[in-house]
Amino acid sequence: MVFGAHVVLFSTDPDADRRFLTEVMGLDSVDAGGGWLVYGLPPAELAVHPADGPGAGLYFMCDDLPTEMARLSALGITCAAPEEARWGSVTAVPLPSGATVGLYEPRHPTMVER
Repeated sequence: MVFGAHVVLFSTDPDADRRFLTEVMGLDSVDAGGGWLVYGLPPAELAVHPADGPGAGLYFMCDDLPTEMARLSALGITCAAPEEARWGSVTAVPLPSGATVGLYEPRHPTMVER
């Protein structure tokens, strides 16, 4: 029986991205040994979308995208211009390594209670 999911972000600067996840995104973590942090995530859901090839993405959900983008901006983080889709408003949040994670305000039913 599946009891959870483990998401992996591959990074060219893992220490900086770990600091970002801790200090900016406010995620709690445990040290799995040798400084390898494993983060607790907010409640999650999984969707399968059509695409030209295989892949995966990480999107954090929020209740108010403009407010969350303003909070990040006050910390010196410049998000991509938000885009409107039928399923929600979405932006990309840059990590220190140059990778990005998504951030969106869903307009669809979710499996996550708010």
